[in-house]
Amino acid sequence: MLDVAILGQVAFGYSPYIDKNRSVSATRLTVFPLRPDMAPDAAQLLEAIAGVWPADGAKVSLNVASESLLQELMQAQPAGNVMVEIPAFMACDAANTAAIVALHGHGNTLLLKGRPLAELPREVLPCFRYSIIDLADDRRLDGTQPPPGVTRSIPHLQAGVRTIAQMEQAFARGAEAVLGWPIDDAIQGGAKAKVAGQPDMQAMVELIRQVDAAEPIEKLENTLKRDPSLAFKLMRYINSPAFGLRVEISSFRHAIMMLGYKRLKRWVALLLATASKDVNMKPVMFAAVRRGLLMEELGRSAGDEEMRSELFICGVFSLLDRMFQQPFSDLFASIPVPERVVQALAKETGPFQPYVNMVRAIENESLFDFREAADALMLGVSEVNRAQLRALTAASQLE
Repeated sequence: MLDVAILGQVAFGYSPYIDKNRSVSATRLTVFPLRPDMAPDAAQLLEAIAGVWPADGAKVSLNVASESLLQELMQAQPAGNVMVEIPAFMACDAANTAAIVALHGHGNTLLLKGRPLAELPREVLPCFRYSIIDLADDRRLDGTQPPPGVTRSIPHLQAGVRTIAQMEQAFARGAEAVLGWPIDDAIQGGAKAKVAGQPDMQAMVELIRQVDAAEPIEKLENTLKRDPSLAFKLMRYINSPAFGLRVEISSFRHAIMMLGYKRLKRWVALLLATASKDVNMKPVMFAAVRRGLLMEELGRSAGDEEMRSELFICGVFSLLDRMFQQPFSDLFASIPVPERVVQALAKETGPFQPYVNMVRAIENESLFDFREAADALMLGVSEVNRAQLRALTAASQLE
């Protein structure tokens, strides 16, 4: 999976499809060819993603920023869990009708990307399960009706969602799901749910302090008893395939004996980053986990185990300000955090800042920012893509 040539010929970005329950129903993988003269192989692309999204696994939606690669992909018969986004201009072109009909007949979910400027061929319209409408191009925002004779017959997904408010409004307008990272205004959006939705912050902070100070196990166990669900969730994380342990951890005491305090620290950090009970925070927590796993993988070739562990903590903590309605400077006054993490998140400087920039470039699906961030880290495109695939594989094992 990780040695195919295409990983050096394209850049990946990813974002979630979020359903009405605020759960991630699928992952969108955006594929950018690095140069116009490159001819990436569609079969290699499918081979690479099959390691993360096997045919009997979760759904992945391919957003391919190359007409020639997309046409080749449409002929390649992807696995049934691979959804394919087809731009409206290609769907309107009768030359693509046969391939679209065949792909639909193969069992793939097809997504119509953008608003057609011409009428779709009659055979093509039933092939699309959803249309993807960007927020900036949605006529529903001002109540504009479609032209005479045109009906909105395909359920729509809302793209370009960047805030909790936009997500809620999209669902109110009838969107089946939203596409994007609703993290830009999550501080304001979560304020109303702070009392009911936030975990026992005091217990969480105390647990992190105790692990950091390597206090006796009895003290840590007493802290966990204040919220038994935390202990359950911690055990579930530690026993997940992503951790790679060969024996099952049966208790918190067992975890400390097997792992030691230093290795346990990263999982307690993950616990804090995913502890909110506010339903609107679910996509934010989803993003935080992937940030942590990706930053850890990006540092695989450059640092030792301690640095990779700190990069993981930096990623999963990178959205805590939104989850807990507090600036990083206030949060880190009460939570023991490595100095390099404080520098990156509270001061936007230090050796970890380029890793944060790389993650943001991937989430924003920006090829320009991707190149710039990779250069700053002195990483090749193939290294970044491999890190993404490994991180997404690990993330799927935590769910």
